[in-house]
Amino acid sequence: MNASQAAQSAPPLPLPLLRLRLAPRGVLPRRIDGVWWPHSRDLLAQLPQLLAALPTAWGDIVGVTVNATAWSVAPGRMLVANQVVRLHKAAAPHAPDTVVLLSPGHGRWDLLVVPPEATEEAAVSLMATALDDRAPHGGGGVRGPFPTTV
Repeated sequence: MNASQAAQSAPPLPLPLLRLRLAPRGVLPRRIDGVWWPHSRDLLAQLPQLLAALPTAWGDIVGVTVNATAWSVAPGRMLVANQVVRLHKAAAPHAPDTVVLLSPGHGRWDLLVVPPEATEEAAVSLMATALDDRAPHGGGGVRGPFPTTV
């Protein structure tokens, strides 16, 4: 067997684990709905895994807004799980370190993005405290108890 045949018969490498923490559903107002720590700044590689892991109650995400300077070049739309998702790259969405997800009839969700190059210690700490309503700079505060209807 040559190297080409060996590469074709080798099992595909598993995807890295998704690093995502969502806020518990509740009645407290929140500024963010979750924290995501992508493995790279390649939006085309990272976004499908994120969208596949979201709760079904969030509906089909059809629009994603990201900070244009924080992500690699990406087209204006992409196909994810047989659905077109429109990508909007803004100079800085309402916060430069967030991803905004839109689902018609279901709502809007804002995820804090931990930079892919963050150390594990820093990322784990941020993911643990970002959604803690008791933390002075935690997730509580400006958003309504349920996602805003689009």
